[in-house]
Amino acid sequence: MASSYFSLEEFFRSEATRLTKLAPTVEKTVSRNGMSEGKSVQINDWKNELALFMDSDINKPAWQNSYRVDSTDRLLTYTSTDPELRTQKISIEKDENEKVKHIAIINHASNMLYQTEEHLDYYPDSLYQIDKQQQVRLIGESQYSIRGVLQ
Repeated sequence: MASSYFSLEEFFRSEATRLTKLAPTVEKTVSRNGMSEGKSVQINDWKNELALFMDSDINKPAWQNSYRVDSTDRLLTYTSTDPELRTQKISIEKDENEKVKHIAIINHASNMLYQTEEHLDYYPDSLYQIDKQQQVRLIGESQYSIRGVLQ
């Protein structure tokens, strides 16, 4: 492949390893349709905890020309040119030392039975959040949110 995109899979694998070693306490809040529950937890499996972020990686040979790349000094944005692709947009914000400050991802999937939209945000050493809105035929709409604040 001539050019590759920023690898979310590599980045989050490395974050999972780093966070496993750090073993921070996480103030985790899970919400479903407005009902939420929060507690302090130790995450034992960071790879699993960050799986949705890793699964949003766009480094596949078939998608080599499927994303428009926009970049400035500190912001790199990939926008899908194909509305059928699950990962529609990725924004990676870096600080002055080229260190990742924030990753924002928008995923979208739909078929005859359901439509789902996910907004994923990750701030290293501070916060990760997953907001998911799902519309399922015959069942209706559901909203989920997972928010983890690293202590």
